[in-house]
Amino acid sequence: MTYDPSLRVLTVLELLQAREEVTGAELARQLEVSPRTVQRYVARLQDLGIPVEGRRGVGGAYRLKPGFRLPPLMFTGEEALALTLGLRALHLLGLTRLTPAAQAASAKLRRTLPEALRAEVEALEHAVQLDASPWVVRTDAALLADLLSAVRRRCAVELTYRSGQASVSERRVDPYRALHLEGRWYLVGWCHLRGELRSFRLDRIGAHMLTQETFTPPADFDALAFVRRGLPTPTMFEIDVWIAAPPEALRGQLSLWHTDIRPDGTGTRVRCQRESLGFFAAFLLGLPYEFRVHGPPELPGEFRQLAERGLRLGALA
Repeated sequence: MTYDPSLRVLTVLELLQAREEVTGAELARQLEVSPRTVQRYVARLQDLGIPVEGRRGVGGAYRLKPGFRLPPLMFTGEEALALTLGLRALHLLGLTRLTPAAQAASAKLRRTLPEALRAEVEALEHAVQLDASPWVVRTDAALLADLLSAVRRRCAVELTYRSGQASVSERRVDPYRALHLEGRWYLVGWCHLRGELRSFRLDRIGAHMLTQETFTPPADFDALAFVRRGLPTPTMFEIDVWIAAPPEALRGQLSLWHTDIRPDGTGTRVRCQRESLGFFAAFLLGLPYEFRVHGPPELPGEFRQLAERGLRLGALA
């Protein structure tokens, strides 16, 4: 995994805050970098106005100027709740591997809050349950971090990619953006093999390596619009039915996705959009209520097909 140098600089600051003095050799060992790189990190902190003092020579060490402390983070109740729920919702993006890191960050957040606000946020957090959609595809967080680093550094990536036909090819890509859409993560960029702009599903990317070759991305590139244009557009049926039951009787049984439910006389008028008439026809037949179909004209045919299938399977039993 490629580590962001900015995160290493923050790690140096955390170590200096936790210890009275830290040697350059110890910082280099913990960060897995050279002593010269540690010097650059310290210089970056000094450029940011943080008073880091250093002792040169053998056994040289660093420390924060005595009496210096960073001001504590201050959050409003809504800000704290937004951060807490955001950390908990990472698994909704398929990033389950980041769960331990999210839990650690959440614990740090709670420690920064005043007692009254911490208790309020914890109570609200426990009142919420989040469940990932079954369509969310798990994504390698380390892979995502590497690709985001490549996007930020504007460097090409060499990767192996498995297409929908299960064929694997070697690609060299100039990554413009990474995005999450309809349960999947995508990388969008210029594919040198195909000689055109392409999108790549992260769950189909295998071995990968960031190169030293840089590129200039197009200005104001809308990766989300590009991926949406490439996705197949499903055929949507406009369904209009009347069900002999009040709306509350249908609660929990009927998906609210693209659905309008209104009381109509002694029953309920349901107007919705669905890709599959067969699934909706089976749903209607499974209800313990009478119903009338106002549209589309293809829906009654689905009932006949289900009836014929039921008779055929019943005869084989």
